[in-house]
Amino acid sequence: MKFNKGVLYILIGASFFGFTPIFAKIGFSHGYSLGQINIVQMIISFILLWSLTLIKRASFKGLHRKNILQVMVTGCFIGLTSIFYYGSMQYLPASLAIILMFQFVWIGIILEWIFSKIKPSKLTVLSILLILVGVFFASNFVNGDINGLPLKGFVFGIMSAFTYAGFIFCSGKVAVNVDPWTRSSLMVTGSTILVLVVFMADIPAVLPLEKDLLTTAVGVSLFGAVLPPLFFAAGAPLVSGGMANILTSIELPIAILSASLILSEAVSPFQWFGIVIILAAIALNELSPNLFRIKKFF
Repeated sequence: MKFNKGVLYILIGASFFGFTPIFAKIGFSHGYSLGQINIVQMIISFILLWSLTLIKRASFKGLHRKNILQVMVTGCFIGLTSIFYYGSMQYLPASLAIILMFQFVWIGIILEWIFSKIKPSKLTVLSILLILVGVFFASNFVNGDINGLPLKGFVFGIMSAFTYAGFIFCSGKVAVNVDPWTRSSLMVTGSTILVLVVFMADIPAVLPLEKDLLTTAVGVSLFGAVLPPLFFAAGAPLVSGGMANILTSIELPIAILSASLILSEAVSPFQWFGIVIILAAIALNELSPNLFRIKKFF
């Protein structure tokens, strides 16, 4: 029963995250800049997370000057991911920006290899190759639909993958014994400071705060920075790490489907084929060790 609850919580959390591109695109359609959306998003996330942390009376045990700074720097990767991810959506269809950001899967494997000396297995290498094949189809390169799209959008998209992979890599190694609520609040503090510094010139343009900008920012904050971590925190302890990674990959089809239905973006059969390959590659990488154990047992 606990396992089923964990699966459900993670699926819900990942599904929420899949809706963030919708609010970002709506914000751009209203004429708001990348800076305005990021500034209000981070401020709202900062207020919500710290409020919840204080209401829950989360523990500050284990914190000291050095790891507080480390956690805040790790949080800067969240701010960078938000900047690059939404920046990519300014120039590319949301579905393509999502696919580019999702390359954090294989980039994370490379980071583990370089910095943790964890060499990927042959099956992991196969998974990476399958992911790249999936990207080829999912980007609709076959139909030539990416011709004419700004190169800047692709650069932002792949940069968001690198920064998100960097966040996942660092968050698993910094102050891991500190209360998750406290860590999350410190991370969003770091990302808020970064965004305010990067978009300092846009701060006056945020005020007076308009209703459409507030709605956009609340949407990306709740669905991107508040609700997913809550459900992940509840579900992750109830399932294995590999299963959690597989379940969170539902974010990709949810985001593509929502972009298709809500933003009316066309998604071709080739793109869906590529998405299936990407998801299958992730499942292969996460499940292969267990499959081999089962095979040896029999």
